[in-house]
Amino acid sequence: MPKHTALVEWTRDGAVFTDNRYSREHRWRFDGGVEVPASASPHVVRAPMSVAEAVDPEEAFVASLASCHLLWFLSIAAARGFVVDGYRDEAEGVLAQDEEGEMWMRTVTLRPATTFSGPRLPTQEELEAMHDEAHERCFLARSVRTKVLCEAATVEPGAGKG
Repeated sequence: MPKHTALVEWTRDGAVFTDNRYSREHRWRFDGGVEVPASASPHVVRAPMSVAEAVDPEEAFVASLASCHLLWFLSIAAARGFVVDGYRDEAEGVLAQDEEGEMWMRTVTLRPATTFSGPRLPTQEELEAMHDEAHERCFLARSVRTKVLCEAATVEPGAGKG
């Protein structure tokens, strides 16, 4: 099976470490050469020890689930003969405390809105079936205990014909 890797690097840069006031800013490097600035969430660690402009692990978790769903959905739609013109998902994750009082990502809600064109648009039932299949096939959604929800936008009659 293929391995997927990421290099995560952080350096202290001379800060006093034991006072817990060190920067949480770090870098993610992926095998394709992309480098992403990362940090603890400012909701978890206050600035200046966190960097609000950087990607935090919670955001990345939500984006990974949404991206996996997107890729499966596009594949399924193409196989069924639907022409997808656009896809936008304003996904959201909610942290909560578990029974032991520890934080975890309780829910991730995907909200994909898709535009189609071509001779045939999917019915609402076909759209929901494609999203259900994408959810079932997504490696990441099947790998987490987080409840992953999908609230797909409805297909407007006549939308996207062309």
